[in-house]
Parts: sequence; C-alpha cells; structure tokens
Amino acid sequence: MTETAVPLSVRPAGGDPLDSAVWRLRSRGCWEDAASLLEPRAASDPRAALSRAALLVERCLFTSEGWGRAEEALRAAESLVPGDEERGAAACERGFLAFASTWLGVRDRADEARAALGRAAALLAPDSPGRALLDFRRGLMAEHVSGNPQAAEAGYRRAHNEAVRRGDALLGSYTWQRLGALAALAGDAQEARHGFTQSLRLREEAGFLVGIAPALVALAEVEPEPEAQRLMAEARRLFGLLGGVPRWLGPRLEPPPED
Repeated sequence: MTETAVPLSVRPAGGDPLDSAVWRLRSRGCWEDAASLLEPRAASDPRAALSRAALLVERCLFTSEGWGRAEEALRAAESLVPGDEERGAAACERGFLAFASTWLGVRDRADEARAALGRAAALLAPDSPGRALLDFRRGLMAEHVSGNPQAAEAGYRRAHNEAVRRGDALLGSYTWQRLGALAALAGDAQEARHGFTQSLRLREEAGFLVGIAPALVALAEVEPEPEAQRLMAEARRLFGLLGGVPRWLGPRLEPPPED
C-alpha cells in the first residue's frame, strides 16, 4: 500500500498561537489532542470547525480509526459554513474521508467520494486556494480507485504547480511523492528517486514528523544498498517512536525473513 495521506484543506497559518500549537500536535500524530484545542472555537467559527474536521479525517487515514468522530465533526462544520468557498472545502474533506474508507478497505464509499469531490469542484472558484488540494485528491481517486494513472498525473501536476506557486511546502511534499510513485511504476527509477528525495526534504524542513517514515520507505525502495537499508532502519525507528502510525505502513517495515 502506497502513501496517500494529504495535508489539511485549511492549513494552520503563522501568527496565531493556537494554530502553532495545533500544528505541533498534528505533525506528531496527536490528532485528537489537536482537535480538542480547536473544539471551543469550532463551536462558532467556520474556519476552526473545518480545521477540526480535517484533523479528524486525517487521523482516520493514518490510524484507520475514529470514523464516527470525523463524520460528526464534518456535519458540525457543514452546519456552520457560510459561503461557497467554505462549502467547497467541507465537500473536499467529505470526499477525502470517503476515499480513505475505500482505499483502506473499511467500506466502499467510492461513489460518495466522487460526488463530494465533484461538488467541491463546482463550489470552489478557479483561483481558490483550495483548488490545489482538490486537484490532488481527485488525482488520488483517479489513481487508486479508477485505475487511471494518466488522469492522476494530470491532477498531481496541477496541484504541484500551484503548491510551488503558493509556497505550500507540505502539499508540495505530497505531490512530489505521488509523482515519484508514478515514475517508479513506469520504470523510471531516476525520476522516482528525485521525487521521493524532494518529498522527504520538504517534510523534514516543515517538521512534519508523522510523514517522514513513509517518505523514507518510498525512497528506500528505489535506492541501492546499503543506503536503502539505512533509510529503512530510520523509518522503523520513527514508526516505533510515533506509536506505529501510519498503520498501513507497518507491513512494509517488517524485517526481511532470515535465511
């Protein structure tokens, strides 16, 4: 199973101590704690409600747990959002939650995911800051649900170009990762190595600790020995440090059988 985790649609911005505290917890895989910090504000603030919902959606993807909590948070956010931009962001999160359920084999919600992401596309303006994330998530659907890597690559590249233009390093780390994965599938090891190296670099610079182990594993799989072994050992160390998340990474970190 390859990595598809994605950043929040409403990202913490600098200046607000609450945003900074939420980011520190989220980056270490403490989604429940981060969501709890936002809970008082989320009762009446649409932005906080969307951020809280997105945190709990991301938790589902990394842990395959908390689906009911994420659904409740999404419904609460949807009841508050005032305009098309916010409704589009909420639809993007709902579509991603349905995608995660489908991809992880919890429950097939592919039709729901397509409908919600299509609704987000209709609501978000062409120049909306949320468009890049939407393009990325529609790329995930194309690659992992529809089996259309060409459409997936087009979505990833649109998202990547916009992430670079806006200086969104975290989303850029995900677009690099998926473009690297498509290159690996096409047999282009050099391009795959470049994409995975850039993804790892951006996550390390951002301090997104919970996303570093998957980036290390992806790079290890296209690197020769002994570098591959070193990268896998570091991924195992981080995976253990963070309590075994993301859960889907576990089978890829099992040590090879002894001869």
